[in-house]
Amino acid sequence: MERKVGKFLYWTPRILSIILVIFMFLMSLDVFGNGLGFWQTALAFFMHNIPALILLIVLIISWKYEIVGGITFILAGLLYIVLLFRNPFEWYMLAWAIQISGIAFLIGILFIIGWHKKKAALELST
Repeated sequence: MERKVGKFLYWTPRILSIILVIFMFLMSLDVFGNGLGFWQTALAFFMHNIPALILLIVLIISWKYEIVGGITFILAGLLYIVLLFRNPFEWYMLAWAIQISGIAFLIGILFIIGWHKKKAALELST
């Protein structure tokens, strides 16, 4: 049973992170329908993908150092909420906050739980 929980805690935040990054990349494809020139479209595409690229780098680092992923994904979720609610409030923004920040919070919490369990296992073995 413990082995299954360990695998679940190891793979779930990583898989969810990959899905979140792919989702963020897909949402940036809307820049291609704006009628911009090639270089303007390339720049807009790059600008829209900066958060996804940052989270991809964090995921690569988090693969080994789970605490980095835990803290960074929670902070990314908080940053998204702060940036989202700088604009005048609309009810649909709550759905956006849940979709992006909620998943980021879940990923961060799972990374922290996995890190804590790994740390506790290392302390028991010494």
